[in-house]
Amino acid sequence: MKLSFQNIQKEFSGLRVIQDFSREIDDGELVALVGPSGCGKSTLLHIAAGLEKPSQGAILADGAPIQGPNPERTLMFQENALYPWLTLEQNVALALELQGVDKRNSLERGRQWLSKVKLQGFETYYPHQVSGGMRQRAALARAFISHPKALLLDEPFGALDALTRMTLQDVLRQLIREAGPTVLLVTHDVDEALFLADRILVFSARPATVLKEFRLARHEKTHDLSEFAGMRREILSLLGIHAEQGESVALEEMEA
Repeated sequence: MKLSFQNIQKEFSGLRVIQDFSREIDDGELVALVGPSGCGKSTLLHIAAGLEKPSQGAILADGAPIQGPNPERTLMFQENALYPWLTLEQNVALALELQGVDKRNSLERGRQWLSKVKLQGFETYYPHQVSGGMRQRAALARAFISHPKALLLDEPFGALDALTRMTLQDVLRQLIREAGPTVLLVTHDVDEALFLADRILVFSARPATVLKEFRLARHEKTHDLSEFAGMRREILSLLGIHAEQGESVALEEMEA
């Protein structure tokens, strides 16, 4: 799915959070949005999901104006939003049941997707019985099960520890490689953006404008991002953060 943002502006009660945002997101591309908290990154995702309307401008999906939510565009939040009274397989299958797929087929496909995210054996567990990382794996399975053409990720791993986050980044990249959706990723983790993205857009403080765009060669990356050290330092510098090459920086900590 190709997404086209055309001169997007967004205001809330007179407060402008996005200023003249225009970009084309190509079919199958992964674009990461990086910037200070509150600058409008998540609002852009909500506009792409059809949950918010721009104050000015338009957004198109494959050339057609986005009028509201559509299962072809799936939004995934930092919180896993699993229903505590449903098992993991029931939570994943629910995405299909809401689209009219019968319960038996939905559960079977739910189990298949839980296997894809390495949760086989935990299908009948409830969310409170598994770790945060496992709950987020189930949320990934639920996001992918309906084969969305566009995946909108709002800090999907922000609440996880560093090791679990890196593991799930690997899982996400494999799922994207297999399914091929267009992806917009909001993240405060510059290393995550460098590892996953084809393009990185660095935003200013509110109202959000793009300070600079970075393109990354599409090839097999590892979590050793030393080849991107210069780009990493430039992105952090644009955000007003100065760090040594090997230092890990969480933007939300720097904003406190």
